[in-house]
Amino acid sequence: MSTKEKISEELLLEEETIQPNEIILFNDDVNTFEHVIETLIEVCDHSPVQAEQCSLIVHYNGKCTVKTGEYDDLRPRCSRLLQAGLSAEIV
Repeated sequence: MSTKEKISEELLLEEETIQPNEIILFNDDVNTFEHVIETLIEVCDHSPVQAEQCSLIVHYNGKCTVKTGEYDDLRPRCSRLLQAGLSAEIV
């Protein structure tokens, strides 16, 4: 294996191990499905179907990843979710 091939292989391995940031939405007993769905559509750019599916996953599993990406993009989105009364965090 040449040095160039070895470096390329190491870069590929490094890329595979980088985990994207995620906004995790948590279940609560306060917000309605309608409010959660509307907020996910507005804040996370979900389609209505995607937002409904996420709301059901949160309801039955207690949490759901609702958005992945760069931290600088997720931070204001997570803040808006919190301002809307939802329980969320970036991991």
